[in-house]
Amino acid sequence: MSAPVKSQPDPILLTLFANRFMSVAEAMGRALQQTSISTNIKERLDYSCALFAPDGDLVANAPFIPIHLGSMSFAVKYQMNLLGNDLKNGDVIMTNSPRAGGSHLPDITIITPVFSPTDPTKIIFFTASRGHHADIGGILPGSMPPTSVNIFEEGAEIVSFKIVKEGVFDRDGMLEYLVERPGKYPGCSGCRNVRDVESDLKAQIAANHKGIGLIHTLISEYKLETVQEYMYHIRNNAEQSVRNLLRDVAERRGTSLSARDYLDDGSPIQVQVEINPDKGSATIDFQ
Repeated sequence: MSAPVKSQPDPILLTLFANRFMSVAEAMGRALQQTSISTNIKERLDYSCALFAPDGDLVANAPFIPIHLGSMSFAVKYQMNLLGNDLKNGDVIMTNSPRAGGSHLPDITIITPVFSPTDPTKIIFFTASRGHHADIGGILPGSMPPTSVNIFEEGAEIVSFKIVKEGVFDRDGMLEYLVERPGKYPGCSGCRNVRDVESDLKAQIAANHKGIGLIHTLISEYKLETVQEYMYHIRNNAEQSVRNLLRDVAERRGTSLSARDYLDDGSPIQVQVEINPDKGSATIDFQ
């Protein structure tokens, strides 16, 4: 649910802020690609960057990896609920656990709270980046073993770790999570190329910091109240656009839609979509 706003948006400012917010995510992505060293991020572009509201909802993203972007909001909200008031200016959180909004374990998410320039205790945004790392331990190099029977055999699982605490990089803690803990399980190894992973994690931290700088620049131009008001206007506009799309689909195709596809072994995957045109909502049921 979008937060209430005080006034109707100016159409020109709405477009301007939508593009400015998206440019923040794009600049974060360019910074990450340019400062990373791994093939996965620098050349395969297996990463995503996005900007989130203080409640953890997505504000803007550039066209990165859809599976990253779809779940990153859950990762941000999980850390908000877990850490609460323990988040301080200069903190950076590292996580990859599916329990905490992650995808598969090699995708490590770096989340940085953005604090108000005038109130160092008030979170006004979050920047976040998610990148695929070549190895984080487990029973096989690459950390995506087809024969694993539990999550520990896939590598390091990190629910929540402050990789930077009030501006200080915790390398010892990072080595504990990536090397020492995964190697304690039978048949498993810790991260096999930790120097490369460390370098890419620092690139993610730098990308988030780039986003913070651009947000503070935007605030200096338009003031925090205006920036946050148009953040909510953009979310309201996106919500209404999707609801109108669903109403249009219901009018043209009906309110009950279904589709079926098959896996390589012939197993069927079927989805049923029921659209409520009055509310502009839909229920999606994977049967």
